[in-house]
Amino acid sequence: MNNFKSFSSNEQLLEELCSHIVSILQESIEQNEKATLLVSGGNTPKPLFQKLSSMDIAWGKVTVALVDERWIPNTNKDSNEFLVKQNLLQNFASKANFIGMYKENKSADEAQEECSKTYEKLTPFDIVVLGMGNDSHTASLFPNNEKLKEAFDLENENLCISITPQTAPYERMSLTLGAILSAKNIILHIQGEEKLKVYEKALVSTDIYKTPISAVLNNKKTDVEVYHS
Repeated sequence: MNNFKSFSSNEQLLEELCSHIVSILQESIEQNEKATLLVSGGNTPKPLFQKLSSMDIAWGKVTVALVDERWIPNTNKDSNEFLVKQNLLQNFASKANFIGMYKENKSADEAQEECSKTYEKLTPFDIVVLGMGNDSHTASLFPNNEKLKEAFDLENENLCISITPQTAPYERMSLTLGAILSAKNIILHIQGEEKLKVYEKALVSTDIYKTPISAVLNNKKTDVEVYHS
C-alpha cells in the first residue's frame, strides 16, 4: 500500500518529510537507544540532507548508511558517500555514525558478502529513503539488468548485491529488494511532473524487470510513503 503525499512547493515537502524522519528517529532512540537511517544519492535529497543536518537530536545514537553506492573512491564527487558526508553529516548530524559500502582494493563482487554481513548488524532498518530515476530504477536496481532476478528474490539472504548498469556509469553495490522491504519505514522522495508520470505508470506495471520501482511500490509486506513536489 502507498501513502501518497503531494506538496505544492519543495520547501513544504522538506518541512514535512524532515519532521517525519526526525520523529521516527527520536522514537527509535527512546525505545531502543539507537536508530538507523539509510539514504540514497542524487540531486533530489541534497536539500533534505542539509535540513536534517540542522536538526538537534541525539545524532550520536543514529547510524547513517547507504541504499546503494557507485564503486569509486569516497573522495570522488560522484560517490554517494561523498554526497552524504558533504550534505548530511554536517552541523548537529556530524555526530552520527556512518557506514559506507565502498571497500578499497576490492571489486563490488568481492565485497558483496562483507557488505551483507555489515548491513545485517543494522537490521531492522528504521528508515530507508529511496529515490527513483526517470527510467524507474531505484537504489542501483536498473531496468532489465541481468542481476535483477537475484536482487528481487526474497529468499535470497544477501542484503547487498553487486551490479553493473548498462545505462549508467560505474560498477555498483545496492541493497536487494528483500533488504529494502525489511525496513520499518520506506519513503520514496520524488520531484517534478516527469517523475510523477513514472511513478503512476509503475503503480500499474506488472513487469518489475522493466520498472524496478514497481517491486517496491506494489509489495505486499511494507507500506511505502511517497513524498512528491
